[in-house]
Amino acid sequence: MTTKAIALKTLTATAVLCALTATAQAATIGGTDVTYGGYVKLDAMWSDYSDGVPAGGSIGRDFYIPSTTPVGTDVDSDPVFDMHARQSRFFLGTATKLDDGKEIKTKIEVDFIASAPGGDERVSNSYAPRIRQAFITYDGWLFGQAWSNFQNVGALPETLDFIGPAEGTVFVRQAQARYTTGNWSFSLENPESTITTQGGARATIDDSTLPDFTARYNMSADWGEFVVAALARQLTYKQNGLDADETSFGISASGKVNFGENNLKFMLTQGKGLGRYIGVNVAHGAVLNGDELDAIDSTSGFIAYQQNWNSQWRSTFVYSFFSADNNTDLLAITGDPTKSSQSYSANILYSPVKKLTFGAELKHAEREVESGNDGDMERLQFSVKYAF
Repeated sequence: MTTKAIALKTLTATAVLCALTATAQAATIGGTDVTYGGYVKLDAMWSDYSDGVPAGGSIGRDFYIPSTTPVGTDVDSDPVFDMHARQSRFFLGTATKLDDGKEIKTKIEVDFIASAPGGDERVSNSYAPRIRQAFITYDGWLFGQAWSNFQNVGALPETLDFIGPAEGTVFVRQAQARYTTGNWSFSLENPESTITTQGGARATIDDSTLPDFTARYNMSADWGEFVVAALARQLTYKQNGLDADETSFGISASGKVNFGENNLKFMLTQGKGLGRYIGVNVAHGAVLNGDELDAIDSTSGFIAYQQNWNSQWRSTFVYSFFSADNNTDLLAITGDPTKSSQSYSANILYSPVKKLTFGAELKHAEREVESGNDGDMERLQFSVKYAF
């Protein structure tokens, strides 16, 4: 039997064992350990909007996106019901010992939540998989697509909603080269500028001459975790004969404080021209004012408390906010941009066995634009999730 056939037989046997026991998640092929995992999740949501309902194909119907909350239409509407399994995901990882004694690892992860439809909800409900992460790690280095070094994923609370405190958190995955040494990590990341042009339209510009730069310090102790991260980048608009650029910077502090079996998570971020890094791009990075860019200042954050009632029941309570300091002298260009957004949520989660969770979550969200027009959303969400 060939080495390839033996490896395939070993991997197949491991997969069968995993299916039977739901515990084994790895195989060894030659000198490489192969791991996999992910989860399957069903979400069902009733959403009630105060000022009209986003179109059925809107991503804000799949999970909470602050910028999609309608405002100022005074259109009365009935609640809408949506159900999908698009958040389900899968990852494959490898770890290989090298001749120099060091280890090289890889990870590839996909899901379906924000991909092109590829079908419709009449018959097939087909959705193309999209890349979430794909990276290599070796000797302190990371190369590939991963969570931005500016984001602290560990501070995200456990919510049924895909993101949870959407307007209050840094939330970016992108290509990067990162180096970690001790408590410090530094990265060069893919640049992209979102610019407000005439009438409030968003131009997504990919012509920066420099990568985005981040620096981060992590501190962990028995009491919890504290992270400080800084971002510096160049906003650009090099279209239609113009050549404009502006420096953007930001700082974010986040962490977790343990209270026995319970915990408090938080994040506070402030900066100039943060744009797409905050609130799922609830505000753009800058406004094109003639042949110059005017960066938009913003402040955002969240606080979340998780209470473990017993070994099977737990709850998370979240408050999240975003505030933009728009230049009101430029409203003739920007139209009526988002001024602020905030949301509150509370959930109850039940895990009868490890890795299987049933949950219910209630969310209230509000958005206000510079004219003073506002709108809100009430959402009741139910989920079933099994992690493997």
